[in-house]
Amino acid sequence: MHRTPPRLHLRLIYDGLNFGPGKADLLALIGETGSISAAGRRMKMSYKRAWSLVEEMNAAFRVPLVDTARGGSGGGGAHLTEAGQQVLTHYRAIEARVLRGARSDLDAITALLSDMSDGK
Repeated sequence: MHRTPPRLHLRLIYDGLNFGPGKADLLALIGETGSISAAGRRMKMSYKRAWSLVEEMNAAFRVPLVDTARGGSGGGGAHLTEAGQQVLTHYRAIEARVLRGARSDLDAITALLSDMSDGK
């Protein structure tokens, strides 16, 4: 029986900040696209929501994670700061380490699951 491997959602909870897969994905997409609005669209998120999350992250850290430039004739844009890249890199490393460390337990739980292909 073939099963899709389980997904692990890691959320870091600090006083005043929850940082999890959504914010990590938003940072990654801002880094990739150079745009908060484009990153939000790729995540099927409103521009207002994406901006709100960026403002929340920027306020929670000693230095901003995302730097922005206003639009206009030269165009706007956004990019990850060095701190933003560091936070994203460390978060992804924690995710990978937890998944590797939990592999045998995840496999054990998976083995106990019923076979849903028979209509149960």
